[in-house]
Amino acid sequence: MKSISTILSIIALVLVAVLFYLHFNTGQKQKQTAVPVENKPAGSFKIAYFDIDSLQEHYLYYKDVLEKIKRKENSMNNELNDMTARYQKKIREWQEKGNTMTQSEGEAAQREYGMMQQRYQEKKTELEQALQKEQVDGMQELRKQVENFLKEYNQTKGYAYILSYEPGFIIYYKDSAYNITKDLIDGLNARYKENKEKKK
Repeated sequence: MKSISTILSIIALVLVAVLFYLHFNTGQKQKQTAVPVENKPAGSFKIAYFDIDSLQEHYLYYKDVLEKIKRKENSMNNELNDMTARYQKKIREWQEKGNTMTQSEGEAAQREYGMMQQRYQEKKTELEQALQKEQVDGMQELRKQVENFLKEYNQTKGYAYILSYEPGFIIYYKDSAYNITKDLIDGLNARYKENKEKKK
């Protein structure tokens, strides 16, 4: 009986030793073969931000887009004002004729007045749509430029997210150490000036 229990104890001891060996040997292999998702140590999750207001105030492209939109808006208003002035002149002419107009002349004036209103509305809609397209295209291009710059910028910075901040956006605390607004504006302006020089 003693020999059986001794044999069983030895077998158990050998099995424990084998399991012990396999456990630690496999653990080392897993550590060696495990490929990290990114070469970032744990706890290095970083978020940066930039101020939209500052970007709009200092980015030269944005200022140029705004200036272009203002010029287009002024041109639109001038064109509509010219149409209004011409139509008002025509209406005054009809009013001066007043009772001397025949029935057929009055009916023709009414038809022309209706067409004038329609032409004015169509022109206004056309100009407003063109202005709106200018604004949308300008903002889409701005977004594209910011995104492209930040993709390159972040290759060496390693931020997990880069947020845009504007008043009313719900952020209760901002650490200025992660404010990259100046880097963004300086980088974008340098690119914009370079592109403008190339086009000259």
